[in-house]
Amino acid sequence: MGANSYFRNKKVTVMGLGLLGGVGDIKFLAESGADIIATDLKGEAELAPSLVVLKDFSNIRYTLGRHELADFRGRDLVIKAPGTPLDSPYVAEAHKHGTPVTMWAALFARFAGEMGALVVGITGTRGKTTVTAMVSVVLRTAGKKVIEGGNVQGTSLLPHLPELTRDTTVVLELDSWKLQGFGEAKISPNIGLFTTFYADHLNYYKGDPSAPLRTGMDAYLADKANIFLNQTEKDTLILGTQVEAIIKEKYGDQIKGKLLVASGLSSEWHLQIPGEHNRYNAALALAVARELHISDEISKKALEAFKGVPGRLEFLREVRGVKIYNDTTSTTPESTIAALEALGPAQTIVIAGGTDKNLPLEGLAGKLKEAKGVVLLAGSGTARVVSSLQEAGGSRIYGPYEVLAPAVTKALELVEPGDTILFSPAFTSFEMFKNEYDRGEQFNAVVQKL
Repeated sequence: MGANSYFRNKKVTVMGLGLLGGVGDIKFLAESGADIIATDLKGEAELAPSLVVLKDFSNIRYTLGRHELADFRGRDLVIKAPGTPLDSPYVAEAHKHGTPVTMWAALFARFAGEMGALVVGITGTRGKTTVTAMVSVVLRTAGKKVIEGGNVQGTSLLPHLPELTRDTTVVLELDSWKLQGFGEAKISPNIGLFTTFYADHLNYYKGDPSAPLRTGMDAYLADKANIFLNQTEKDTLILGTQVEAIIKEKYGDQIKGKLLVASGLSSEWHLQIPGEHNRYNAALALAVARELHISDEISKKALEAFKGVPGRLEFLREVRGVKIYNDTTSTTPESTIAALEALGPAQTIVIAGGTDKNLPLEGLAGKLKEAKGVVLLAGSGTARVVSSLQEAGGSRIYGPYEVLAPAVTKALELVEPGDTILFSPAFTSFEMFKNEYDRGEQFNAVVQKL
């Protein structure tokens, strides 16, 4: 049965209308004839861009600014949003009434598997976006038919279902929330790749009330582990060296497929993007290519031509001899540390700060104190940065600024020709910006006006 036929007349509740790509999935369901309830805690004004796209569909009903338990009863399927609370009463209501609960990426991956496509899934605290892009560019250079998605901004997956064939390779970037859906669906990618594992999202993963000894980190790793827990002996798990030990220790007896650990990248391979962390990422992409029998010659050509991903240590421009980089997707201390190590902290002014995720900051403070200066943005995590920097001996600290443009102006006042300005927040964005992409776009706009 085709996907369109499968969804016809199905009663589907979509929990989280979204602004970053989910609207395309809802549109596909509506075009397929599903009976849809779309419910979101955001109000009509905030969701206006998505509502405009869907305005002509009479088979979509909306519950906005709230959720209602009634919308989760008597349905054939509930599709929940990433980040839905683990103890959500609405998800519990669906389960109570025997309604399957899934997520967009898991739903797409299930259909892809049934249609014979190969699914490559990539997860990790750091590196997953870049590795996803690298794998995709290598496969395309090799002439493969590729569908790329998952965490990719502004993309929807379900509209690609009609394109799937046995010759398609699906490359999915999968965060821990999307992998919750894989766990609920009891599926894993044919090739699972795990880049790195660090503390993250501890404002969400607060431990498991049903298992008091299970920490937030354990719960976070448990969701990540769905990248391989439902693999078979025909499948492959590729680990980065940073995550190898913890996966083998915690889950070694649950790995059913072939296990590979990516080796380092040859010094003869010259990447355009800076940093040892990007050479690590390229080595992981190369491991996928080799597993798919793509020659090193093709992989080298593709990876050496790869120019990076927007918002990930992205070089924007040079102003009066000062290079400016946008690393807005840095939402953890480790990613900002990696960016500083790639560029060299001594001649770098860092613009950082934002919304706290309750992550350890000692390592970040130690690296920031090596920087030429730190310009801080306002946010719940910023006071902790100041405190940690003071304990570490402190770099020159400026701010916090509640508006981005003055922060950039201050950074420009502090630099000399040959220096670097690095926008790498190390925190999430939600107090000053809609999301990390909005944050990055605002930074780009400020820089282009310089």
